Amino acid sequence: MNYKGAVIIVSHDRYFLDRIANKVIELDNTNATVFSGNYSAYAAGKELLRAAAYNAYMKQQQEIKHQEAVIEKLKSFNREKSIKRAESREKMLQKIEVLEKPVEVRADMHLTLEPKFQSGNDVLQVEGLSKAFGPLTLFEDLSFDLKKGEHVAVIGDNGTGKTTILKIINELLPPDRGTIRLGTNVAIGYYDQEHHVLHPEKTLFQEISDDYPTLNNTEIRNTLAAFLFTGEDVFKTIKTLSGGERGRLSLAKLMLSEANFLILDEPTNHLDIMSKEILEDALCAYTGTVLYVSHDRYFINKTAHRILDLNRRTLTNYLGNYDYYLEKKEEQLAKIDASFAASQTGNAAVTGSKTDGLPSAAKQDWKAMKEQQAAQRKRENDLKKCEERIETLEKRNEEIDGLMVSPDVCTNVAKLQELNSEKEGNEAELLALYEKWEELSLEE
Repeated sequence: MNYKGAVIIVSHDRYFLDRIANKVIELDNTNATVFSGNYSAYAAGKELLRAAAYNAYMKQQQEIKHQEAVIEKLKSFNREKSIKRAESREKMLQKIEVLEKPVEVRADMHLTLEPKFQSGNDVLQVEGLSKAFGPLTLFEDLSFDLKKGEHVAVIGDNGTGKTTILKIINELLPPDRGTIRLGTNVAIGYYDQEHHVLHPEKTLFQEISDDYPTLNNTEIRNTLAAFLFTGEDVFKTIKTLSGGERGRLSLAKLMLSEANFLILDEPTNHLDIMSKEILEDALCAYTGTVLYVSHDRYFINKTAHRILDLNRRTLTNYLGNYDYYLEKKEEQLAKIDASFAASQTGNAAVTGSKTDGLPSAAKQDWKAMKEQQAAQRKRENDLKKCEERIETLEKRNEEIDGLMVSPDVCTNVAKLQELNSEKEGNEAELLALYEKWEELSLEE
């Protein structure tokens, strides 16, 4: 963000793209399409374009059917004049450049998660949990609980023991100390990033039919087809599947489980962006309880109600999504810095009074502190105004993007030029505002 040159990035990290990118180039079906803004702006713009293209296709199809019906009717009159009119309309119809039906990008994979029955209000209670492997202690005396309907993400550095917590809850590993209690009517559905819950020697069909014997052949094939396994794919052995394919199969089993408590270990690993978004939508609509480990910040930001940060062998609780977690972490660091600065100022004041005994020193410190506080308030106010103006302009640009692809405007050259000119002006102002925001953010 502080680099003044141009940057081109290939990445599947949507949170990173949201913070860094101000233009997105999408490659799709051999075509490149350019979108202004970050990933979220691209996703919204893409959906607007898809909707506009679909509406245009449907409108044209209706017109074609209407013309065909008119032609058929004119021919049925069996008169020379009406037949000529029918032939004229046929020629016009043949000259129409027929639009291709837009591909329903997210209609291929179908994921619906819904509990078969509701759990009690208290879903999970963990008290005094500790685990070590030899001399390496992962965590000590962890305690937390989950209520019905909560979606909780466990985050932390690699090797801190996040996956181990999930495995202990799922009884795949024993704890060294501590207790784990599940609530009334709790049914667990487990998604393992290493896919140990899958059987490598089985075929996809056998994996589903053995775990869900009540399903008939058609139901099994339909379930696998919903996760893009069709035809002879269902008879592949699991050991021959790629990581992404194993992930999709695990999600299929998760959907069939009808569990009311989902435990997910890195569920977005190996999934393409569209599959991630389908999973996000399914989890957001899920009425059961979710506990998961993930490094996908965009995924966490969209699906988590609460975050547990595993750091220095203990858990810190944050009531919000990933953006909220970052905000609170920054506030904590700021408090630590302020506390340290205050202690240094206090030490300096004590030292000064002992050495020269000047009563004005405390007044000068007080005055300097007040000036610093006033400057800080002004900076915060300027930063807020800057952010509000950026938000206003970005929203307006989104509106312009929507207007430019609407049927009423996309054929109006004058209006398109007017909107494009306004957007270019907004982009120029945004560029200056971004630089100002960076300067204000970096000021101490």
